[in-house]
Amino acid sequence: MSGSLLYVIPILFVFLLLVVSALRIVWQYQRGVVFRFGKLVGERDPGLNFIIPFVDRMIKVDMRVETLVVQPQEVITRDNVTVQVDAVIFFQPVNATDTIIKVESYGKATSQIAQTTLRSVLGQSDLDELLSHRDKINERLREIIDEHTEPWGVNVGIVEVKDVLLPEALQRVMSRQAEAEREKRAKIIHAEGELQASEALAEAGDKLGASPVSLQLRYMQTLLEMAGEKNATILPIPLDLLREFTKALK
Repeated sequence: MSGSLLYVIPILFVFLLLVVSALRIVWQYQRGVVFRFGKLVGERDPGLNFIIPFVDRMIKVDMRVETLVVQPQEVITRDNVTVQVDAVIFFQPVNATDTIIKVESYGKATSQIAQTTLRSVLGQSDLDELLSHRDKINERLREIIDEHTEPWGVNVGIVEVKDVLLPEALQRVMSRQAEAEREKRAKIIHAEGELQASEALAEAGDKLGASPVSLQLRYMQTLLEMAGEKNATILPIPLDLLREFTKALK
């Protein structure tokens, strides 16, 4: 009896070892790509999976969205301005098999494509377009990068240009330009205000001139305001007398 146990225990141990070697757990956010003797067999879904020990090999691919930060790149824009630009890219594997068999490292390859595309696209754009129409540039970058990564089973969802670092001399020039623009707008607003005030005064003068009673009341109100401000007594002069005096001077 004891002799038979000596044979059974090693067999059970080998059996358990084979079973454990055959078990593969694929998490919900993963896909498993299985190769048999180096040849593609297929993909395995999340859950408990079995493979043939020492014959099959499973490579797990993370299917979640990944974030790639493109380090600052020195770019010369179309109007010959040197700037430093960095960006962030959100991409996601959508075909686990292609990410394994068509590219060695899809993350590194996506990074290299992003850097070259960033320099190429921004080099074809003016500085004003880069500063004021960044959404269009982001979409153009996304389309180009996604076109290159699609054969690798990678989908590029979002590309955002984060910071644009300008030379200090150009920053000072743009600051002076912005200040001059603000002064220009202030002068235009002031001139428009003066024009509106003069038109209102002319209209008021015409109406008062056409109504002697209104003119007399306005004259009396002005005298009261002057007396209140100067704390003095002012003797009103009839407007008829003023008109006769003005005619005599003429």
